[in-house]
Amino acid sequence: MRAAAVLLVLLGLAGCGGTIQVEPPVPQGEAVAACDKLATLLPRTLDGDERSTSTPESPYVAIWGAGTIAVRCGVPRPARMAPTDRLQEISGVGWFADPEKPALFTAVTDTAYVEVTVGGEHVAAEVLADLSKPVAQIG
Repeated sequence: MRAAAVLLVLLGLAGCGGTIQVEPPVPQGEAVAACDKLATLLPRTLDGDERSTSTPESPYVAIWGAGTIAVRCGVPRPARMAPTDRLQEISGVGWFADPEKPALFTAVTDTAYVEVTVGGEHVAAEVLADLSKPVAQIG
């Protein structure tokens, strides 16, 4: 439910100027250090968009452009992800594609879940490929 609200906020504000409101996750345990590390590894430019600012600012949230690409590190395990679901592997990172939200993907690592929303004109496979390298480094 929380992911749905974030997705709606991101997509609803994608055409607006200024900062984008994104609810920051609250990582626990090993995920805190993993997400802190990921924050330093994320690119300044992603699929042609510059990194922008979210409100409230958080080391666990990164957005690009007008918020059509967003990363949230340290989110809970996706509620719809079953133990038998197959993950799409990109550069050594397993990604769960939410079947009910085609713009929502979650990287599954040993230390943290990393949620990515890809909207607008962006091609999800290309964005996930670019994000897989830094995500693999926190695994």
